[in-house]
Amino acid sequence: MNTKRDYYEILGVARTASVEEIKKAYRRLALRYHPDRNPGDKEAEEKFKEAAEAYEVLKDPEKRQLYDMYGHQGVSNSGFSGFSQTEDIFSAFNDLFEDFFGFSTGRRRGRSDLGPERGADLRYDLTISFMEAAKGTEKEIEIQRLETCPKCSGTGAAPGNKVVTCPSCNGRGQIIRSQGFFQVSSTCPNCNGQGVIFTEPCSSCNGKGRSPQFRKVKIKVPAGVDTGARLRLRKEGEAGARGGQRGDLFIVIHVEPHEFFTRKGNDLYCEVEISAIEACLGDVIEVPTLNGKEQIKIPAGTQPGAVFRLKGKGFPDLRGFAPGDQLVKIKMVTPTNLTERQKELLEEFLEIEKEKKQGGFFKKIFKKVEFNKS
Repeated sequence: MNTKRDYYEILGVARTASVEEIKKAYRRLALRYHPDRNPGDKEAEEKFKEAAEAYEVLKDPEKRQLYDMYGHQGVSNSGFSGFSQTEDIFSAFNDLFEDFFGFSTGRRRGRSDLGPERGADLRYDLTISFMEAAKGTEKEIEIQRLETCPKCSGTGAAPGNKVVTCPSCNGRGQIIRSQGFFQVSSTCPNCNGQGVIFTEPCSSCNGKGRSPQFRKVKIKVPAGVDTGARLRLRKEGEAGARGGQRGDLFIVIHVEPHEFFTRKGNDLYCEVEISAIEACLGDVIEVPTLNGKEQIKIPAGTQPGAVFRLKGKGFPDLRGFAPGDQLVKIKMVTPTNLTERQKELLEEFLEIEKEKKQGGFFKKIFKKVEFNKS
């Protein structure tokens, strides 16, 4: 009994490897064991086929999930059980070679021999206010996306027209030409890469089966988001071709700065001004928070730069953990526009301070003099 090797083992990657890591691993093996580089080497040819089969499964999220859950039997039951023809093997190598040279090494499938194709994902950059990020909000946006043409139901043909396979490319959408070791493909001029032809294209979508339309989408932004956060709205992207499922819409969040608050993680920072008199004598002040005003007791003798913490008054946590804190930094300000009475009191205070300093200073000097005499 011939037992298949583990696909991850074949490519030499971990089961948690990203698609990019899988692609790099396959590229390395494909270039090493490609038949054109190993003519007549049956072992290299088998390793090339083995790597291509592993890559074909692991690059596809749905096939990979089935393989992770059920092994080879899972992808076999899904309709994929290896490669039946040599050109199917080279189709796995095709997308990698395009990365290097910008052209194809083999067959590319067209509309008539491909199944449903998933629609493209879309991105929308959404700017919200600082307070909307803190509280959460709902937005309605308008996007332009490809929708299945309602007139032709996605066939691309005018009503009553028969859709037939393109005879020039046999439905591939590509014309294949051999150049040395490689097969170079180009878009079929007869069907413009569609793989099918019809006598009269749909007037609504010009034969493409899909057309751009504007749609309004409602978005619920959770409390606690920050700049760079991405929200995924499943099946709000472009419509798929040939009955394929719709793509997703990704919302990238941008939060406007606030004139009073700054944010670091889930903690809030702000700066509050108090007078020197309040710092000396102590006071109770009001501080703005995300949810109204809070009182802070300023102890007598508070120094400039002192920081007070308001527990749990920061941003909510997206994962449901405890919210952040608010840190209030004290900034001392010098009073201006004093009244005559205020000036008199401060001058009296200043005189007392001078006497205290002079008294202390001269006492130290006298003690030093007496000590030297003895």
